[in-house]
Amino acid sequence: MDDNESDSGSNRESEEEDNSDFDHDTPYSSDQSPTKPLNTSPGATKLRSWLNKTLKVLMTDGRTLIGVFLCTDRDANVILGSCSEYLPADTPSSNEDPRMLGLVMIPGKHIVTVHIDMGNFPNDGHINNSTGEVVNYV
Repeated sequence: MDDNESDSGSNRESEEEDNSDFDHDTPYSSDQSPTKPLNTSPGATKLRSWLNKTLKVLMTDGRTLIGVFLCTDRDANVILGSCSEYLPADTPSSNEDPRMLGLVMIPGKHIVTVHIDMGNFPNDGHINNSTGEVVNYV
């Protein structure tokens, strides 16, 4: 039994020695991680300017989603926060009231157009001739 105790004791000592370089009291700071170069292409700059702006997204099935633009990826998927869904006006079950969805991910393949809010979206979510910026996906 003494041999087992001495072995386990030496293992604990070696573990403590291995972790001695790691400072448990120092919080991780972002300046310790390597920084990636900022993409300064015109498209990336435009996308960054849209962050935290209200977007109106027309989908292939006719629904309109309005929410805050949070992020996108290389497949053109879009994440909207505080999102509301509006059904097409010609749908019999269409209701003037929006359906609150919250956080949504819209697959890029289902996006027809994206309108950037310039303060003039209608309350019913239907597209009108706005002066906002429009991006056609299809």
